[in-house]
Order: sequence, then structure tokens, then C-alpha cells
Amino acid sequence: MEKDLGIKNKVDLYKRLTPALNCKIRELAKYNIKTKKDDIWNYLVKKRWNNVKGLELSEMVDDILNLDNYDLEMFLKSQHETKNNKDEKNEEQEIELL
Repeated sequence: MEKDLGIKNKVDLYKRLTPALNCKIRELAKYNIKTKKDDIWNYLVKKRWNNVKGLELSEMVDDILNLDNYDLEMFLKSQHETKNNKDEKNEEQEIELL
């Protein structure tokens, strides 16, 4: 991470990228896509920035602003489905215990 920009960890990086994340949130709202900064962050960390070395701050901002809205929606739907499946499994296990 770029120490000359005062970025020491992921929290600092997240804070530094917050304006770009907010901009993307506003853009998505125009298309009636409701999401949170954390959703965009998690998508990029898992799908775009995973195992990438030497990524510049400007490249990360570019990734945020040019993120494909459809890809993000599909990621969020799959995350939601995964969560629902886990919840259903837990519910089934609880019922079996009764």
C-alpha cells in the first residue's frame, strides 16, 4: 500500500476510496440499484483485487467508477442466495433437533 498517501491498512484504504464509492452509489441509485459501499468494496476485494500486487490508488478508483453494474448485481444476488441457503440449512437443523 502507498505509504506516502498515509495508507497503512485496509481501513485507511477504504476511507481513502470512500468518495469514489459514494459516487458509484449515487450512479447506481439513478438505475434504481440499491446497495451499500460495503457491497461494492466486498465485490471488488473478492472479484477484482484478490491476489493483485502493486495496485495503484488511481487504478482502484477507476475500478470503482467503471464497475459493471450488472456484474455487481449478479454478485449481490449470489451472496444473498448463499446467505438464504445457509439460513435454510440452519433452520432445518434446528427443526431436526426438536
